[in-house]
Amino acid sequence: MRFTKGHGAGNDFVIVEDVDGALDLTPAQVVALCHRRFGIGGDGVLRVVRSAKDPAGAELAGEAEWFMDYRNSDGSIAEMCGNGVRVFTRYLVSHGLATPSPAGIPIATRAGVMLAIVEGDQIRVRMKSPRVYAAGTATTGPLTFPGVAVDCGNPHLVCGLHDGLSLDSLDLTTEPGFDRSLFPAGVNVEFVVTAAPLAEADLHVGMRVHERGSGETLACGTGALAVGAVALRDAGLAMGVVAIDLPGGRLTVTHDAEDGWWLSGPAVLVATGEYLDA
Repeated sequence: MRFTKGHGAGNDFVIVEDVDGALDLTPAQVVALCHRRFGIGGDGVLRVVRSAKDPAGAELAGEAEWFMDYRNSDGSIAEMCGNGVRVFTRYLVSHGLATPSPAGIPIATRAGVMLAIVEGDQIRVRMKSPRVYAAGTATTGPLTFPGVAVDCGNPHLVCGLHDGLSLDSLDLTTEPGFDRSLFPAGVNVEFVVTAAPLAEADLHVGMRVHERGSGETLACGTGALAVGAVALRDAGLAMGVVAIDLPGGRLTVTHDAEDGWWLSGPAVLVATGEYLDA
């Protein structure tokens, strides 16, 4: 199995090209590929397939040639991955499967079609509009944090830290507790603190995230989108730019005057090779 390794702000992926949908990628293979000791290592697998050649993407084939089949590192299927879309786009362009355009490259996902625009070492993606819809709580050890549920095509719970707690003080080696009746399919949990103002952004925050099916990751694109939506709402801003610092780097969320929600940040391919045990 040929593979490429890439990352977006440290959120890393094993990319497998399967343009005609010939590969039956099993959960066990995904787990093996993503294992950081016995495999390639990654937060998930991006399978590159033509939309028309995959049952999950076929109905979107008229809107987007390529379907991003995303799997979490535990082998489970995910609806969407914001950093994954950007790294997926970088792969398409670098391998001659798509051509950058000011109008963007449409990418089909299980959450719908996303539009990706290549801007040098940054890739900007128009995301599904986030929907803030409920209150919830998350627990880590003895601590309980109030949060806000956000639908970004996949589920998120955004929690602000209180009582002067720092992000570094959190133990995210195990999954935070959450209300299973609110999130029956699991949830990505984001923890957020306010950061010093930046000239290039309306708001600036720091964030750590525990991703459903992957554990703590260095960055999460849809998580950043959820955090940006909550930050703008809490600040009373109908639109604006939110800079979000994660352990792996900075992502930027923008809500523009045309009601578009954009996620931008780096997308890098770092290696290619052949996996022998698939």
